[in-house]
Amino acid sequence: MFARYRSTAALLACTLAAGCSKSNEPTHAAKPDAAPPAENVAANHEAAAPQEPTPPREGLIKTEKGWYDPQTHTITPFEGAAPADAPASNADWRAAEAGMLSDYVQLTDPAMFSRAGEAYFDPGMNWIIFQASPRAQMKEGEDAPYSMYVAKLQKETDDQGAERIVGLDTPIRVSAAGSHNTCGFFNPAEPWRIIFGSTIIEPIAPDAAGYQRGGSRYAWAFPSEMEVCTRVVQEIFDTYRPSPKLTTELDFLPSEYTAKPLFKHPGGYDAECAYSPDGRWIVFSSIDPETKDADLWITNTTTFERVRITNHPGYDGGPFFSPDGRRLCYRSDRQQNELLQVFVADLAFDSRGAITGISAEHQVTNNAHVNWAPYWHPSGEYMIYSTSEVGHDNYEIFAVQAPPSGIDTPTETLRAKRITNAPGFDGLSVFSNDGAYMMWTSQRGGVYGDDAKPSSQVWVARTGSNLAP
Repeated sequence: MFARYRSTAALLACTLAAGCSKSNEPTHAAKPDAAPPAENVAANHEAAAPQEPTPPREGLIKTEKGWYDPQTHTITPFEGAAPADAPASNADWRAAEAGMLSDYVQLTDPAMFSRAGEAYFDPGMNWIIFQASPRAQMKEGEDAPYSMYVAKLQKETDDQGAERIVGLDTPIRVSAAGSHNTCGFFNPAEPWRIIFGSTIIEPIAPDAAGYQRGGSRYAWAFPSEMEVCTRVVQEIFDTYRPSPKLTTELDFLPSEYTAKPLFKHPGGYDAECAYSPDGRWIVFSSIDPETKDADLWITNTTTFERVRITNHPGYDGGPFFSPDGRRLCYRSDRQQNELLQVFVADLAFDSRGAITGISAEHQVTNNAHVNWAPYWHPSGEYMIYSTSEVGHDNYEIFAVQAPPSGIDTPTETLRAKRITNAPGFDGLSVFSNDGAYMMWTSQRGGVYGDDAKPSSQVWVARTGSNLAP
């Protein structure tokens, strides 16, 4: 959902200045390099250990090839002149994020993926689903299209019996070869059933019609072949199996093990999909093939009856249901001014409990920045989202108070707070169902191999008491 952010992350073939997808992932583990040690000057001519270079100024990251500048995304050899002055960055992001995030783990490996991101937890906190570009499929330095992956979380238990995330098992590709993919999500009742946007086949014109902002380097494509697809993952079912498997018979029909459209919505691009908490509904973004405008739709997962939720000029996308299933958060280019803003809608229901539309819409952000990829905290009291407020070369995650349902609340009165403070892109953030973890896409890792800058990878951290705005 780089597309989605899902923001956008629609296929989020996003290439932000920081690196970028239902998502606008600037398309976004190695651990960050430690601060360079102070220079050790020998007092005599006795043999001395090799000298470690000293950073010419604050905020630079030591790599094998020289000093990496996260502001300009350039590398200067250790012997060369210091990079030109640029805004100083906070080299110690752990200290800046203390009280909000801790126990950081980089989940995806840049040796395997040239970029990875927009990850979501399954309801039981056992698996994640994410999109990534296999490094082995890079051609002439260009990232391969996003494939969809699932991977089981690795956990450890400490002396007090508390469990913590420490890594991932080997990722499993769940999308078809050659397809373009984005925005995965787990069925809340049957986690082994997943949904994601997929072209299933290689799209004819993958770079046609897409969202982009004129003066910046972030954009994502909208292939007309993109549909909301579903499939079963046997490996996930095995971890939830109530009893040991006794036969070699398949647990599901053979056709269920490959991705296929969940429903056929007339028109072009359909993606940026997410389930309601009870699994009864799926919300998604769909582009009208005639107007080329994207709006939100909701479909019933049993009858596949659907209802249009938004109908305004501008790109509406990256939607998610609130924890109680009665609201949506999403982002929109409602003003068509090349800026995205975060919105919340109160859903309307009929006497049968069926969704009929929205009863009220609240604008959560209203500024001169790009704000997208909103996601609810389990409490329903606030959301986290990605924003260019700090700069288009340094997207960060902010938290913002959710407007009360049914009350017209001025945008400027909603409390907001910056969460991440690392150089490069941070965004596409989500919570675990219990709120104990935040997972997001980040470029705070070290430079891998011959890459020019840190790649976008999936990170996770434990949340602290100071996270709420």
